[in-house]
Amino acid sequence: MKMKNVISKNLVISFFGGVLGAFVVLLIFFGIYGDKFSTGNHELVEDYKNYVESKTELSTSTRQVLFDNMSIAGAPADFTIAAERALPAVVHIKTQFNQPNYTLYDFIFGTPPRNFTPVISSGSGVILSQDGYIVTNNHVIENAETIEVILNNRKEFPAKIIGRDPTTDIALLKVDANNLPAITIGDSDSIRVGEWVLAIGNPFNLTSTATAGIVSARARNLNILSDNLAIESFIQTDAAVNPGNSGGALVNLKGELIGINTAIASRTGSFVGYSFAIPVSIVRKVVADLIEFGEVQRAYAGFEIVDVTSEIARKFNLDGVEGVYVARVLPNGAADKAGMKEGDVILGVNSARINSTTELLEQISRFRPGDNVKIVAKRGKFPKVFELQLQNKYGEVDFVHCKNIEVLGAKFEPVPENLRTRLRLRNGVQIVDIYPGKFAANGVRRGYIITKINNTVINTVEDIEKSINESDGSLFIEGVYPNGTVAYYAFRI
Repeated sequence: MKMKNVISKNLVISFFGGVLGAFVVLLIFFGIYGDKFSTGNHELVEDYKNYVESKTELSTSTRQVLFDNMSIAGAPADFTIAAERALPAVVHIKTQFNQPNYTLYDFIFGTPPRNFTPVISSGSGVILSQDGYIVTNNHVIENAETIEVILNNRKEFPAKIIGRDPTTDIALLKVDANNLPAITIGDSDSIRVGEWVLAIGNPFNLTSTATAGIVSARARNLNILSDNLAIESFIQTDAAVNPGNSGGALVNLKGELIGINTAIASRTGSFVGYSFAIPVSIVRKVVADLIEFGEVQRAYAGFEIVDVTSEIARKFNLDGVEGVYVARVLPNGAADKAGMKEGDVILGVNSARINSTTELLEQISRFRPGDNVKIVAKRGKFPKVFELQLQNKYGEVDFVHCKNIEVLGAKFEPVPENLRTRLRLRNGVQIVDIYPGKFAANGVRRGYIITKINNTVINTVEDIEKSINESDGSLFIEGVYPNGTVAYYAFRI
């Protein structure tokens, strides 16, 4: 009898304990989401009650309310909404180019190759607009002669290159289509370490693949881009990314684009822990330039910088380990004209705080030549504000315009003065980009300096156009690469 009384008491205590626990949970829930579940949101409240009582499926609107606030509640992550929104906007990109097979005779006499081997590769891309603009990595389409875009619904389109930027590894494509499922652009500046993200792409030709992870770090510099003017300020995540993911989307839990997946840290070539994405803040500016100008309008501040480390602080007698140290100010550059000096320590650009060279380069990369920026720098113990008018690579404040000759598939610029001096050139025009065309088909590479065409000296792009117009369809091109290698090319147009 005594045992029965004890059991009865325990049952009563357990029952009321469970009721009390449920009541506390509801209090906490409505305390957190009270503003979301106001008296005007009867449908939302009813939906949640049905979910609690019968575990029925939550509506999309209710799920979005919960997931938008889950970081407050500490709830487990759910990636379904992000995947549903982003997957249709991620495309599969297939490219092909003919790799020249050089013979010993070709190397000795500088003749163009006679045989080619087709090379096929693939990657990913993200639809930015309903009328067919697609962003991807430059290394995905580099050297491509044909590009094919396959949508999430398996429709296929040929694509053309609008422009590309090796310094950020971004390329912009265009397909002839309308009403495409464009992705929503997010804010990469607001992401935090520890935040959940989703990587979407086509690894190993496995289309429409989504993987999840967290933001592991920001403003990461890997020194993987070969261009000496490269800007690297990657978002580091532990979302699994493999070959074929390049150019795909990194999205937040709302399905908004915050980065373009670009690289992995691996000794095997496959994912082993960390992946890296270009922040959408950089992508947005590069894409805008490529659409408007066909090339990126890169701005320069005119100084050389290094991170402030304990060693640098001791060496230059700095009063703290913070900011970025100005090691050199270039004569007549933007910084020089604004009054900056060697030894200044940069702490901020406009409203953004700066604590590394990577962060500083990322901030400057968002501007165009001619734009004004305010740089906060410490000289000695006192901070000062300098207003810089950023310049282009020629030390001017105007936009840089390349000329493109369609039949050759190349863009040209004057040869930089330092390169002209080093190679002892009196004339020439340099190829700054290669697209599908006669040059790509005959093995001409980016950086080649054309000095003569059909024995006519070349000084300007107009000279190239004139030589083509006056030829009988055959071109014999003489020139040199930046490393000093002399090369000759002959073909018909």
